[in-house]
Amino acid sequence: MRSDLGALTASNVDHTSQVFSVKAASRFFTLAGVRLASLAILLALTVGCGNGNGTEPEAAMSPSPPAGPPRDAQHQGLTGPHGDHTPHHGGMVLMNGDVHYEVVLAKDGQHEIWFSDAMRNELPASVASAVVMEVLRPETPPETIQLTIDDAGEAWVTSARPVEGDGVMVKIRYALQGEPHEIELPFVPSTKDTKGTKGTK
Repeated sequence: MRSDLGALTASNVDHTSQVFSVKAASRFFTLAGVRLASLAILLALTVGCGNGNGTEPEAAMSPSPPAGPPRDAQHQGLTGPHGDHTPHHGGMVLMNGDVHYEVVLAKDGQHEIWFSDAMRNELPASVASAVVMEVLRPETPPETIQLTIDDAGEAWVTSARPVEGDGVMVKIRYALQGEPHEIELPFVPSTKDTKGTKGTK
């Protein structure tokens, strides 16, 4: 009787060992499968970051074509965005984000403002709106000037009082794509001959 019980117990132990072995193997392969699946997903995501040919994806917007080499010797060879700050109209070149604007001030009051893009390609004057200039003379009330677009639609212009004396400041306000912008700068006459100033709309 004891020999039968011993054989039965040994048989149960063997069967239990086989069950545990099968479960362990099943768990091993399950974990291995999860790891392989995770590795496959990681590889797929890595490949998906490219555009399929091993190169970087193209930018959504291409930059404007170059407007030609800068007109002064200091900036020759600089053809990238913001590489050219040469005055194209004899004024002062300033920046507002990727837009340049050139302020042309004249002693006879024939002031102009020109807009251009990051490559200094001319933009239509209508890219801006509500262009106002204030001439601040010492011990004198400010002269507020509403600029208008010229007949060609290229620049904002005005015919104001002549500017004389020292210590004169100019405040410029305008809106660009709905965003207001304001700057104050010293009055520096341009090198441009103001005879034959553009007509206004």
